Parts: sequence; structure tokens; C-alpha cells
Amino acid sequence: MSRATLDWLFAAGFLALAAGIGIARASPATTYEASVYAGTPTAVWPAFALALAIAVATSLACRGRQQAIGVGLGATAVTAIVSLPVIRGYHFYGMGDALSHLGWTRDIVEGEMAAHELFYPAIHSLGSIFHLLGGVSVERGLLFALVVVFVPFLAFVPLVVRDLSGSALAVGAAAVVSWMVLPINNVATHMGVHTNSNALFLVPVVVFAVVAYLRRRATVERLPFGLSPFSVLVYLSGIALLLVHPQQMVNAVVFVAAVSGVQYLARRRYADHPILEQPTVYTQTVVLGVIFVVWAATNRRFREAAEGFVVGIFAADVGAGGEIDQQGSSLTEIGGSLSELFVTMFLDAAVIGLVVGLFVLLAVVGRTSLDKEGRSLVTYFVAALVPLGAMFLLYFLGTPNMAFRQMGFIYVLLTILAGVAIAHGVGGCSRLVPRSAATALAAAVLGACLVLGLMTVYASPIIYSPGQHVSEATFNGYETGMDRGVEDRPYAGVGYDPYRFDHGINGLEGEDSLTGGTAASGEVDADAFNAGDYAGAYGGADYYLAVTAFDETREFDVYRGVRYDEADYRGLESDPSADRVVSNDDFRMYDVSGEEG
Repeated sequence: MSRATLDWLFAAGFLALAAGIGIARASPATTYEASVYAGTPTAVWPAFALALAIAVATSLACRGRQQAIGVGLGATAVTAIVSLPVIRGYHFYGMGDALSHLGWTRDIVEGEMAAHELFYPAIHSLGSIFHLLGGVSVERGLLFALVVVFVPFLAFVPLVVRDLSGSALAVGAAAVVSWMVLPINNVATHMGVHTNSNALFLVPVVVFAVVAYLRRRATVERLPFGLSPFSVLVYLSGIALLLVHPQQMVNAVVFVAAVSGVQYLARRRYADHPILEQPTVYTQTVVLGVIFVVWAATNRRFREAAEGFVVGIFAADVGAGGEIDQQGSSLTEIGGSLSELFVTMFLDAAVIGLVVGLFVLLAVVGRTSLDKEGRSLVTYFVAALVPLGAMFLLYFLGTPNMAFRQMGFIYVLLTILAGVAIAHGVGGCSRLVPRSAATALAAAVLGACLVLGLMTVYASPIIYSPGQHVSEATFNGYETGMDRGVEDRPYAGVGYDPYRFDHGINGLEGEDSLTGGTAASGEVDADAFNAGDYAGAYGGADYYLAVTAFDETREFDVYRGVRYDEADYRGLESDPSADRVVSNDDFRMYDVSGEEG
């Protein structure tokens, strides 16, 4: 294809992307949206699809400047998709940990606490900066912080692969796989203000720093104390990862320690090997480990989490088996199945995992075309996957939720290895068919996986999990209800504990915090509620019942009344024990007189 044709193609891609962003921006969300995808105007998706199709084709088929433009086009398109809550004016996104992080950020902004008092203050500090310097709301500042932290993932994955392989095809393939955002699994890692998940997007920066230190060896140390620019980059990126979330810093230390272990064994076994020519990372391993230990040992929350993990491993009733069985039966009740959910959520990850697994097997037996130094670098990744995989199994036995967080880190490394693996796969197929045909086949498969991956970046009813859009009406409804409610009267929700909204509205450290001080919160008893016993549904006490559009969508549209019966829920309106005291399009709060009253 001629350069002029490519230029026109790129122009069409960027124009389509700009048009899609403009259309999305012109159609802001006014009420709660159960799906970011369905709520976005339909015309946006063909525009984004055209941009991504051009990006995938040129990233794999082109070289040099044209490939860089293609990679940039695709990364920008994926960033736009991730940024849809910002583009479309969402008040906030995230109804679990995200609301607590919002509360901590509000505490920092209002002077109730200092940033360094948090165990992992980076996202909160960045959101505060956007709020204080940019003049945006705290909620919007955190959404900006999410996008800023996401971008390094798309930028550094291909950079790592360039140092690993040097193959342009591998760089392009790695870029496309990074657009699938495989570390986000919507089980324990989420696209939102969720610091553990956000930290995954900085892991490629640490990996790049380590690989650059190993590969781009400086003959002259230009910094004091015998430091090189690349070793400093290792330390700085590691500290940044720690400040976003320490669990992923632990995984990064394990990765660097695995590199150290391989180097140590190679020096004891071989007299001549490329690993012997690479600088060791012993010092980096020790320094990063000490930084983490010093930071974590003084934090009470970390100690409690570590104790809970150890207890979980040895507790007979803790583990993933029971949870999977329970989820499977629940899905059957609402017309779904685990197999269907697996295909939707994990098929693309399984395909990439299989490709990488085959490549690793060939690399171990020496059947790849990697040069000796490239093979040694891949060996580091393979060695790191062993302890990381063992940690996954331990988490799976003890705290299954943490296992899927661990899986997120593992898939960062698999995303990087996937670029090298796919390039070798295309090279192998080129012996049987023309290279252009092999590249086209790879583009088709990667394109299909990309669509599936982007469909599940955000939660939506397609994976039986409605989106966690917090509309302004919902936020204002909770704020009014908590501000004007009777002191010491508890707040309850239909399948959702309102205490997270208390965090987001009042913070966690100030005197106005309700659930942290004077008032309890929780969920109403489903059996009593479904029986129409609203007065007795919360232990017989007087309480405020908050119901949002999110609750109704989840319980009645997605869960189809498995937990709460819609007819009995509608009976609230006519029940003499319940008075509606706050109401808008997305939120209603009832003052319910309990049996004790």
C-alpha cells in the first residue's frame, strides 16, 4: 500500500474517532445508565470500530512511522472508550470501593486528613490536584485520575516488547493485545476508581524499567552513588506503583526477585551465557523489597489483611469452590450459565493465554527464533510466572477475590509475552501460506478478541452486572437524605448497603460521617421484605430505606427478582408504615416505621 493511501486511511481513522468523541460528548448522561455501551449513542460505535479496524490492520502490517501512527490511533480509540464516563459527563462511576476512595479524597481536599496518612494515596492525591487546580468536582477529578493512570498501560506494553524482541510485528501485536485490557476481569479487578486495578496499568512501566536496565547497558555510570538512569527508573516506577496499591508492588518485587534468581543460577551454572553479560538486579530486588516492608509494616490495615489471608488458607469453609457453586446456581435461576459467562468474560483471555502457553513451551525446548539475549529475557518472564502462579493458587484457597486480583497482574505479563508469541506464530504460519495471509489471519483473530475484550471493560447487564454509574440525581438523593435524616436512625438499602454513599458524601474522617459514627447501615431482610413486612424488615427498628435506579435495574431487570420480589417492592408506596421523604428520577428514600415504634 502506498504512503499516500496510508495517509488517507489514517486521516479517515482519526476523523472517525474525533466524530465519535464529538457525538458522545454531545449526548451527556442525564439519568442512571445500566450500561456505558447501551447509553452511548449508537452512531459512536461504528466510528470507533472504523478507527480500531484501521489501527489493527496498520499496527500489524506496517513498519516504522506508519506503524507508530497506527498504534497511536488504536491507543487513542481505546482511551476514548475507557474515558466515556468522563466524555459523557457522568457525575461519578463506581459504587463499592470507589465511593470510599471518593470519601478519602474529599477528606484530603477538606483538610480532614493528610495524603500521606493513607496507605496508598496516589490516586486520591491526583484526584485532589485535578479538583484544586482544575476547578472540577472531586468526583470528576477522580475520573480524570483514572484515565491518566490508564494511559501508561497502552504506551509501555509495546515499548517493553520492542526491547524484548526487536520485531516490529511483535510490537504491533502487543499493542493490539493491550487494547483488550485483559487485566480487567470484572470479578476482582474493575475499570473505575479501584486502586488495586488502577495499579495494574502502571506495572508495564516497572517491567519496562527492568528490561531497559538489563538490555540498554550503560558503559559509564553518570549519576551519583553508582546509579544509572535505568536503575533510578526502576526505583521511581516501583515507588509509584506502591503508592497506587501495595499488593501490585508485592507482585513487582516478586518479578524482580525472579530475575535475580535466574541471574544467580546462571552465574553458578554457565561460564558463557548472555545472562552473564547483563547487569544484575540484586540491588534493585533488595531496595524495592525494603521500601515495601518499611511502608507496609507500619500500617494496621496491611497487617489485618495479611492475617485474614493466613486465616483464610487454613479455614475449612473458605475457598473458591463454594462461591463458584453458589454463583452457578444463581445464574441458572436468572436464565444464564457459567459457561456463557465464561465465554463473554474470559474467552479472549483464554485464547491469549493458550497462545502464550504454547510459545513458552516452545521457548523452553529451544524451538523459537529468538536470539540468545531475547531468549534470556523471555526466560525471566517465564521464571516470574512460577511464583506468581503459586501465589494465585494460595489466594484461590484463602481469599478467592484476591486470586482474581493476582490474575490481573499475571495477565499484564501475558499481554507482553503475547506480542512476541503472536509474531512467532505468524512467522511459523508463513512457511505454509504467504506472510500477508498469515498476518491477515492474525488481524482477524485479534480483531474478534478485541471486540470481546472491549465489550467487557465496563460492567453491564451482558455479564449480569449492571454498570456502576452514580448519577447526579442518585448522589443528590443520598446527600439530601443523609443531611436531613433523624440522628441515629439507620439507613438501609434493597440489596445494597448505603454506607459507601456515606463515605463518598461525608468522607471517612470528618465529624459528619454517619456510618462511621452515629448511625448504622445495612440491607433489609429479603424474606421479611418479600412478605410485605416492611416494618420488620430491619430488625423491627425505625429506618430509612434508600432505593436507586441501580437497585431496581439489578434486582428486577438483571437478577429477575431472585432476591427481591418486584410486586412486594411496589407495595411500599401504599404501605402505611412507609412514607416517601426524598424522591427524584433515580432515587427514593422512605421513612419506615418499625415494629418497635
